[in-house]
Amino acid sequence: MKPMEQHLEEKGMSIPQLASASGLEVQLVKAIAKGNYTASPSDRRRLSEALEVSIDDIAWGHVVPVEHLRGNGPQSGRST
Repeated sequence: MKPMEQHLEEKGMSIPQLASASGLEVQLVKAIAKGNYTASPSDRRRLSEALEVSIDDIAWGHVVPVEHLRGNGPQSGRST
């Protein structure tokens, strides 16, 4: 399992090329590749097909630290 950016490098593809091949927006593909956005199951399928690899061969990890996310709930001192 490798990060999407490593698959891109190995295939010689750019993010705009991957976006075009997958039918997704460039900004979305960039955010997913950088680990700033969690891809939906359908986005994962489209990206893996465009890269010609299995969904399970891509590390889909989200790298933005949780403490920098805002939201409601007990972790924020507020109930939902």
